[in-house]
Amino acid sequence: MASGKDQTSKNGKKEEPAIRVGFFQLFRFASCREICMMIFGSICAMIHGSAQPLMLLVFGMLTDTFIEYDIELNELSDPDKVCVNNTIQWRNLTEEENLALNMTKSCGLLDIEYEMTNFAYYYVGIGAGVFILGYLQISLWITAAARQIQIIRKMYFRKVMRMEIGWFDCTSVGELNTRMSDDINKINDAIADQVGIFIQRFTTFVCGFLMGFARGWKLTLVIISVSPLIGVGAGLMALFVAKLTGLELQAYAKAGAVADEVLSSVRTVAAFGGEKKEVQRYDRNLISAQRWGIRKGLIMGFFTGYLWFIIFLCYALAFWYGSSLVVDTQEYSPGTLLQVFFGVLIAALNLGQASPCLEAFASGRGAATIIFETIDREPEIDCLSEAGYKLNKVKGDLEFHNVTFHYPSRPEVKILDQLNLQVKSGETTAFVGPSGAGKSTAIQLIQRFYDPKEGMVTLDGHDIRGLNIQWLRSLIGIVEQEPVLFATSIAENIRYGRPGVSNDDIITAAKEANAYNFIMDLPQKFDTLVGEGGGQMSGGQKQRIAIARALVRNPRILLLDMATSALDNESEAVVQDALDKVRMGRTTISIAHRLSTIKNADVIVGFEHGRAVERGKHDELLDRKGVYFTLVTLQSQGDKALNQKYQYYSVSLYLVLSLFLYIRRASVHQRSRSQLSNLVPESSVSGLPDDDSEEVEPAPVARILKYNAPEWPYMLFGSFGAAVNGGVNPVYSLLFSQILATFSMPDPVEQRREINGICLFFVVVGLVSFFTQMLQGYAFSKSGELLTRRLRRLGFHAMLGQEIGWFDDHRNSPGALTTRLATDASQVQGATGSQIGMIVNSLTNIGVAIIISFYFSWKLTLVILCFLPFLALSGGFQAKMLTGFAKQDKDAMEAAGQISGEALNNIRTIAGLGKERNFVEMFEVQLEAPYQAALKKANVYGACYGFAQCVVFMANSASYRFGGYLVYREGLHFSFVFRVISAIVTSGTALGRASSYTPDYAKAKISAARFFQLLDRIPKISVYSNEGDKWDNFKGDIEFIDCKFTYPSRPDIQVLNGLSVSVRPGQTLAFVGSSGCGKSTSVQLLERFYDPNNGRVLIDGRESTRVNAAFLRSKIGIVSQEPILFDCSIAENIRYGDNQRELSMDDVIAAAKKAQLHDFVMSLPEKYDTNVGSQGSQLSRGQKQRIAIARAIIRDPKILLLDEATSALDTESEKTVQEALDKAREGRTCIVIAHRLSTIQNSDIIAVMSRGYVIEKGTHGYLMGLKGAYYKLVTTGAPIS
Repeated sequence: MASGKDQTSKNGKKEEPAIRVGFFQLFRFASCREICMMIFGSICAMIHGSAQPLMLLVFGMLTDTFIEYDIELNELSDPDKVCVNNTIQWRNLTEEENLALNMTKSCGLLDIEYEMTNFAYYYVGIGAGVFILGYLQISLWITAAARQIQIIRKMYFRKVMRMEIGWFDCTSVGELNTRMSDDINKINDAIADQVGIFIQRFTTFVCGFLMGFARGWKLTLVIISVSPLIGVGAGLMALFVAKLTGLELQAYAKAGAVADEVLSSVRTVAAFGGEKKEVQRYDRNLISAQRWGIRKGLIMGFFTGYLWFIIFLCYALAFWYGSSLVVDTQEYSPGTLLQVFFGVLIAALNLGQASPCLEAFASGRGAATIIFETIDREPEIDCLSEAGYKLNKVKGDLEFHNVTFHYPSRPEVKILDQLNLQVKSGETTAFVGPSGAGKSTAIQLIQRFYDPKEGMVTLDGHDIRGLNIQWLRSLIGIVEQEPVLFATSIAENIRYGRPGVSNDDIITAAKEANAYNFIMDLPQKFDTLVGEGGGQMSGGQKQRIAIARALVRNPRILLLDMATSALDNESEAVVQDALDKVRMGRTTISIAHRLSTIKNADVIVGFEHGRAVERGKHDELLDRKGVYFTLVTLQSQGDKALNQKYQYYSVSLYLVLSLFLYIRRASVHQRSRSQLSNLVPESSVSGLPDDDSEEVEPAPVARILKYNAPEWPYMLFGSFGAAVNGGVNPVYSLLFSQILATFSMPDPVEQRREINGICLFFVVVGLVSFFTQMLQGYAFSKSGELLTRRLRRLGFHAMLGQEIGWFDDHRNSPGALTTRLATDASQVQGATGSQIGMIVNSLTNIGVAIIISFYFSWKLTLVILCFLPFLALSGGFQAKMLTGFAKQDKDAMEAAGQISGEALNNIRTIAGLGKERNFVEMFEVQLEAPYQAALKKANVYGACYGFAQCVVFMANSASYRFGGYLVYREGLHFSFVFRVISAIVTSGTALGRASSYTPDYAKAKISAARFFQLLDRIPKISVYSNEGDKWDNFKGDIEFIDCKFTYPSRPDIQVLNGLSVSVRPGQTLAFVGSSGCGKSTSVQLLERFYDPNNGRVLIDGRESTRVNAAFLRSKIGIVSQEPILFDCSIAENIRYGDNQRELSMDDVIAAAKKAQLHDFVMSLPEKYDTNVGSQGSQLSRGQKQRIAIARAIIRDPKILLLDEATSALDTESEKTVQEALDKAREGRTCIVIAHRLSTIQNSDIIAVMSRGYVIEKGTHGYLMGLKGAYYKLVTTGAPIS
């Protein structure tokens, strides 16, 4: 889990850099032109923002017109009234009498169709304006941002390429690549369209409230007075959800810890057959997480219900109070009431929608902090600076004066310590010495990758810090151990050595480097592409191309850093030849470990601990018997040993040494990766496996639902709740239009009663929606949490059922698997409960709306339905816009990303060749495409946005105009017009909302697919199946016949190479040999953690692959070097030895006594209930070891495996443990792996292994008589590894 923890702490730090960049500083790279674009874009956004409140003005007037017309119709419907001279008069009275009765209501003046046409024009006008403004607002902001981002990218990359190498040591390349892509994208989000949208929404908010206060301050205040209730509700909801999520995660963390503990020690679990027990333990811990999840669902349902309830109360209050202002005091016209009400509503909605933009701004400022700091940082060694002088004539004398140095990434380790050293021009000087002595560092100082902390390096007597860097590096040719080639052709790679070099020079250099012949044999000769990192070439070919690249510079100084160490003998000879040819007449420094390459150097310098301790010729240094002497003797012994077949141990010494040196060499080159990668293997630096490289088909919903089948009653109730909630929106439009209808009633008493009735109904709807929301929330969270728990249990069960080889794959590391259990399982919920709720909700919403509409006016409904696709499309567009053009941007940035990636990964090679400028230029060329894409996107996105915004206006214009026609020609009641329009428009937005929920859904299907992949995988060695042989009188007769084996995760390393050895029941077999010779592997084959690739393992004469795995493991007890204990009591740990049956305390104590453990346990305060801590951390090694032995004994195994069971102990505890082991071995077949002879001597058979097979075997006495490998080991008393 180291990787996981590192990951989190790293991310924890990275997530929130202190924001030190003000919002307006984000625009520091804007030129005059961009500033103008942004200002103009903002003005457009402001005008656009005021469009919605403007529309309300029109809407209010339109409503008043309709109501006036309806009142006139109501009056004239009385048969005694008639329209005379445009006033309504009683039919049978004279004009004077009518005047006396105050009959002055006008009539016949109102041409409803004409008025509606006018309003339609208003709407179309506003709509067109909105389209243009929306387009301008978005495209101007995006264009301006695209130019600034391009500048930031260029500046950043240029600055990074100028940084000194020490800076790269402290900054990981991965992090830089992320910053190049993600962080700059975050800045882009913060300075592009989001700003425009924020300004627009904020303007709408301000204008809406202004409209409310200007048209009717009383009602506005009443509505605002309710808003704290909504705010408090939303705030509490956020608070509770956060808290409950925390508790849920905490509860799951317990289960996660169990999973992590079990998966980390999966071999122990498998050996003791504890899979089923662990699954139950995991499941027990899931219950509390499930409980919190259900509570969270209930509370979310409660608060959502509460919010809807308050909103409906608010409607009721607003309409009740508003209507009293209209009817009783006649302060407002009905239109004013609507303007005020909707003004405030729209303002509130837009304020809510503006807040996500603030998040984008904050994360943009956070990302900019680091990027701008890098852009402003001055490099300590600036490779692109023109400063420094150039010498006219260079001789090539190098000298180190008292140089002290440590790497900036590891200031506590001194690499060079007062180094004094001369390298004469024209001579070849070889540096030798153990790894870490500072040889490579010295070479890097000559190249001025670093500056020494004290002292100085001089070239011909001039301090190199005073020389021009590019010029200095152009004098130096370097060939490294692992040469870096760039992904172009061979000729181009050689040309990197010196700009503007002719083809003839390239050919000459290739000939000098012995590369010409092999290049000419390739089909495309010098135009052959070498592949990413030179991957298409062999080691020797790469090396020779690198030498040609160094030679083409015609360097005064040639640095060879282990130039031939990575090659086989054949290619080494060729490359060595090439090097010997080119050394003539140049100052050459060569670092090497192979004698053949050093012997003929003019001077050999021995390094130790950062100092040059000796110098001289080969023979002089041999006489001194110093550093050089030890290296030489080790090597020549190694060479001799290689020729004699069986003296493997000395070979292994040589191999270990050379491997060690090789690894250390590699480490110097790795230092440029940050420290993170030193702690964690490469694979895990990249975090968790990138969603498993294999693509998965999304899982079919039917299968997900099948897992959720037992919860069908919950799903049913939840769907019922969702259906009712869906019906609420259209009911709202019914009530709303009903209120408008009351305003045209002639009888005030009737009117009042009707209004009160409607307001009451609002309250009732609110109450209903409160309960159904709660029902929906609870039912779906219950079914979802149960599903999550079920999937987690099944997934964990499936994981523990895989063969051990599956866990070796880095994608299945414990960290990755625990994460998969935690996230994938909970994401699957998104495809069942809440998703079904959402779908049912939207469907009923639309269904009810359409039924209402068709019932009241089918003609008008058909007209509006024409606009529905556009409305839904615009909803979809906006959802799409939010997730955005991200993918296209990513593809456009790929090419640039490849260049920056190649440049940052090989920064040393590029610095050595002085090619930083080329890469900066290549990078800038590649930025052109994303920039053009962004400009195109600005236009497309702007147009889409404008369209989405103006569709609503167009729909309104058409439908109200047609409504007016129907009212006039077909006597449709005007309230029906409002009813139909608002029902369908609200349901249209609901459709858009439903479509925006799909990302969750897609994620869920992919998570589910990954999960099912795990559940469906058939393990190669199944633990849960009952197939395979089981027999009663298990004897424990073991035989390995010609076993060959490689680990599945490392198929290229042959571990067992034809192992043949047998042991009879009751005998003890001891394996000895150096590490890596396959001792432990043979034990793992016996346990059936793996099956051999060739050959057979026989147990009681039956082939192991045919034996039931669980049965076989139940007969074997194992004690390993570092025993793994579980985080529970001592008694439980011992009981773990036999998970097949219930063990009494007496059994435990008996086993503990046999393991010499009982007395120690009784001395503890809690005796057998003492908790051993995680991984047994509360106990000493000897105590842990004895618990492990008791655990093995309690199974009463027929076969006992002791894998270095005492190697980690001090002598005292070793004695105790050894006694315990000797007791345990009685009457059992036993296989011992050990490093100490005392533990092996009395075995029946001793098998000496090397390289995966047995080289000699027999009893101790017999092997001593052979005087072979075993005898040597015993007499030298060396540990056997």
